[in-house]
Amino acid sequence: MIERLTVIFFVILCMLLGFYLILSPWDALFGPWGDNYLLVFLTDKTGLPILQKAVASTWIRGAVTGLGVLNLVIAAWEAAHFNQSVKMLAASENADKS
Repeated sequence: MIERLTVIFFVILCMLLGFYLILSPWDALFGPWGDNYLLVFLTDKTGLPILQKAVASTWIRGAVTGLGVLNLVIAAWEAAHFNQSVKMLAASENADKS
């Protein structure tokens, strides 16, 4: 039962992270992507204002969106191979106990 819950929670985590990574660079709902407090603090402390421009560029936004798509692909693969993942987790747990 623990193995099933582990796989289910992993699929949910991958899906939520994927949706967040796809939406956050482009949507103002999560705040301005290039002007967040942590990024401004980091550029002030390092003295590299180019860092803020690089993060705000469409190339980096596209890369983050690509990571979100990759997370959704992983979630779909895990959901499609649910029984196989559960069996692998159960086998590794049984091997650890021996």
